[in-house]
Amino acid sequence: MYSKVKTCVLQGLDGHIVEVEVDLSRGMPMFTIVGLPDAAIKESKERVRTAIRNSGFDFPLSRITVNLAPANLKKDGSQMDMAIAAGILLADGLFEGFDPEGMAFLGELSLDGTVNPIDGALAMIISLRNLGIRRCIIPYDNREECGIIEDVEIIPVKNLVELTGYLSGERVIRPYIADKDEKDPLEECLYDFSDIKGQDGLKRTMEISAAGAHNLLIIGPPGSGKTMAARRIPGILPQLSFEESIEVTKIYSISGLLGKSRLIKERPFRAPHHSSSGVAIIGGGRIPKPGEVSLAHNGVLFFDELPEFQKSVLEVLRQPLEDGFVHISRANASLSYPSDFMFVASMNPCPCGYYGDPMHQCTCNQNQIDRYLGKISHPLLDRIDLHIEVLPVKYEELKTDIPSRSSDEMRNSVSIAREIQLDRFSGLKIYTNSQMGNKEIKKFCRLTPSSDKIMKSAFDKLRFSGRTYNKILKVARTLADLDGSDNIDDKHLLEAIQYRSLDKKYWG
Repeated sequence: MYSKVKTCVLQGLDGHIVEVEVDLSRGMPMFTIVGLPDAAIKESKERVRTAIRNSGFDFPLSRITVNLAPANLKKDGSQMDMAIAAGILLADGLFEGFDPEGMAFLGELSLDGTVNPIDGALAMIISLRNLGIRRCIIPYDNREECGIIEDVEIIPVKNLVELTGYLSGERVIRPYIADKDEKDPLEECLYDFSDIKGQDGLKRTMEISAAGAHNLLIIGPPGSGKTMAARRIPGILPQLSFEESIEVTKIYSISGLLGKSRLIKERPFRAPHHSSSGVAIIGGGRIPKPGEVSLAHNGVLFFDELPEFQKSVLEVLRQPLEDGFVHISRANASLSYPSDFMFVASMNPCPCGYYGDPMHQCTCNQNQIDRYLGKISHPLLDRIDLHIEVLPVKYEELKTDIPSRSSDEMRNSVSIAREIQLDRFSGLKIYTNSQMGNKEIKKFCRLTPSSDKIMKSAFDKLRFSGRTYNKILKVARTLADLDGSDNIDDKHLLEAIQYRSLDKKYWG
């Protein structure tokens, strides 16, 4: 007796259909799984056998051969348990007249027959939809994340008894559809820019950074508000679009960080500790998993105390900052994950933190300062669009009653600038000024004759690289968008150049 059902295996964010072929034949009772299964799938023999028996069904005393096709594709994960169990019961004649065509099974089995949730369910459902599958049997606890896909019937089951009842027609399970318009209860925003006294220049720079998704480096002594301001950036960013939400939710689903969330609607904010390894930042493992650069996709990656990170860890940021994706090669797999994020970093100007502080005496010698700043390489600095230096807040600024600009006001300005960019780049698969390539820069960042003279003078005097030149033009374009100007004026270019002068002061 023979049966064939479908399931899925992930490679990166992409899923591949796996056909689970089951053959029951005469001979000594055996249970064999072939087709490049990993250890988790090989162990599914015991889970499936025990789950079927504990659910009240007879496990066939036959020679059972399970083939996972295509045989040249490596399979990993425990999501094939349900498909293997369904294939065995179907081959044993339990579901008369049932046709599994166009259906896929995803789920891990407990020994009592309970169907456990799996990681990466949403990514699998989206891939199966693109491959022509229109009905998926999934674990009940994965229904919220998978229910947002409208053109696939999502059938959530709690255990093997429910599954067999549905397949035999004795139980009706309606497809689950999540309400996309239902807003998740947002956490009360504890961080608002109105709490920050003074530091108007820092707020202005963060508004520019958020408006064009530009990378930002903040340099200043301890207590000047660098970290406090950085943690308020998510409050001025626009919400994710539905397509962006799907992409971010897929990454978190694969990483097992989605929990019971339905759809991630707020832009991610990741702040790894400076003791994090390169694998934690970029991603990796035996089967490569997304790292912090991918978990921050479409959001913010914040490095506090930048020179405290290992230099090797900082250098691995260069490629994802430039390309917007990261490619991870291991012996078992070679995968790519998206990593288009806004990089924000803060640092002290020296080991003691008080170099250049008018209120404190620096205790570092020049060699210590050079060694400290030398942890940040010029190629990495070149990839950061905005550099700003902050000083401690004065007592008068702390005690003032003058209301400070709030996150809501800044978010409105950022949203208007982002809308202008969406209209400008319509149909180009570009959403912010920071994503422009050379072709778009030439088209949308044209300079007037007077601005061109300013740019040439700054280029020669400060010895900018070609990458810095392009980033200055992108920032100038964002400044013009914040002002609602169609053209880049001299003031926009001058302000953009101002944000690239600190690397010459500290690293010149």
